[in-house]
Amino acid sequence: MTRALVNLPETVPRGTVVEIRAMLQHPMETGHRRDAGGTLVPRDIVTRFECRLGDALVFAADLYPAMAANPFIAFPLRAERGGTLVLTWTGDRGFHHEERRTLAVA
Repeated sequence: MTRALVNLPETVPRGTVVEIRAMLQHPMETGHRRDAGGTLVPRDIVTRFECRLGDALVFAADLYPAMAANPFIAFPLRAERGGTLVLTWTGDRGFHHEERRTLAVA
């Protein structure tokens, strides 16, 4: 089971820049480590993170094997309008996780 933590203010004044913080529970296996038997552990990483507000892409990042387990991402967002933030993580082996949060702009 995948767990994500998303932190954003409950209400934001219009035009204010806020920090959106998101962390995903994921092992981020690089594909370079060997298990106790000497067998290479297959790569299993999150390769892409996107955040959309409505239909607009407001932030995106490509992730690589050097990223730590349980990747934490923080980014600024200027709150011009409210709506639903859709945070999406995709990765190896068909991995896909999506979280939705409401951004209320006053």
